[in-house]
Amino acid sequence: MSQQTVPSVSRWRSVAEFLALRRNTVLLLVALVLAGTGEKLWLVFAPKYLQTLGAGVFIIGLFDALQTLLGALYAYPGGWLTDRLGQRWSLTLFSVISLAGYGLVLLWHHWLALVVGAFLFLAWSAFSLPATFTVVATSLQRSRHTMGIGVQSMVRRVPMMVGPLVGGWLITQFGWSQGIRYALEGCIVLSLLTVAFQWGIIESAPAKRSNVEALQQARLRDVVHSFTPSLRELLMGDILIRFCERIPYAWVIVWAINYGGLSAERYGVLVAIEMITAMVCYIPVAHLADKHGRRPFVLVTFLFFTLFPLTLLCGRSFGWLALAFVIRGLKEFGEPARKALIISEAPPELRARTYGAYYLVRDCIVTTGAFIGAWLWHLKPQANFLGAAIFGAAGTIWFWVFIFRPNRGTTPNPV
Repeated sequence: MSQQTVPSVSRWRSVAEFLALRRNTVLLLVALVLAGTGEKLWLVFAPKYLQTLGAGVFIIGLFDALQTLLGALYAYPGGWLTDRLGQRWSLTLFSVISLAGYGLVLLWHHWLALVVGAFLFLAWSAFSLPATFTVVATSLQRSRHTMGIGVQSMVRRVPMMVGPLVGGWLITQFGWSQGIRYALEGCIVLSLLTVAFQWGIIESAPAKRSNVEALQQARLRDVVHSFTPSLRELLMGDILIRFCERIPYAWVIVWAINYGGLSAERYGVLVAIEMITAMVCYIPVAHLADKHGRRPFVLVTFLFFTLFPLTLLCGRSFGWLALAFVIRGLKEFGEPARKALIISEAPPELRARTYGAYYLVRDCIVTTGAFIGAWLWHLKPQANFLGAAIFGAAGTIWFWVFIFRPNRGTTPNPV
């Protein structure tokens, strides 16, 4: 018995080592699945639910814009709170704020509850991003950051597949009002379980006193000014490539249904194809990026970003659209490597706040891409996709010229 147990334990330890699994990262992964599944049970159906509550087109558009904008505005405060309170307390606080938002939507059956509640129930997913990066950075060695983020990214895709399936079944069985109510109740239960798992996270050793003093005095402007040249150049390339993503984002489903002739159900299959493609490539690519360097994988990712809108131009059948969504899934190819590059450039004493400032700057600028996309779509759908591809090509060329090629005269690193 014991002889059989020892090899089994050894195998599990080998798997855990390969996947960069530690106590804190495992607890974080469980929290991501629970909180993400709860959110996706109902949030993906929110626009239609708003319509059933009597909201007009403008209100639905406002709600969609809020999701993007709050994701940008909450990132830096989330990093600030994580640096101040620590990972465990900050994640718990974000969960409690989200629970208040879920409760508001559950008890007040009005479209205004979703608009007001968005400021609360989006807290965990938006505020927690810097904290989740910090857990990886403090739990793993630098050479394992890409794998840690890769596993985290893969796990995040599980709720994106499971949540809508369960939520859609509830709505089909019980109708919009009662189905959303049951989905929200399930979301609240899962959020409470998330708090329990987050509470088990062990805080990293505190920073030195001098670093703490610098942390307390640092403002957003100081944090942005502290960005290294490499991080600023990565941010510029990232902004360009996110314009490529944001410009066609809201119009992909319109193109697939109106021009590709797909039903909503078939479109759901396309989304599943995208998620499966992304999940399949995360682990092997993260392993290779940690071993051989991250920049080549980020460059390939930028190429896939650029190819997706171009592929859509020809997508007037399910088969061609399926190919497009495989490419869309492959744009996650080097995302863990890109995030690991951010981690490697962030000072430890301001790590969470650096992540937050990076995403605040990036997403506040890229939010305007939604309006550019609407204007281009109004001109012609093809103009939307071509405009997105131009931004993608610009971002890819920027990365090639300023980040991929220079050695910067530093000692070799797997970045």
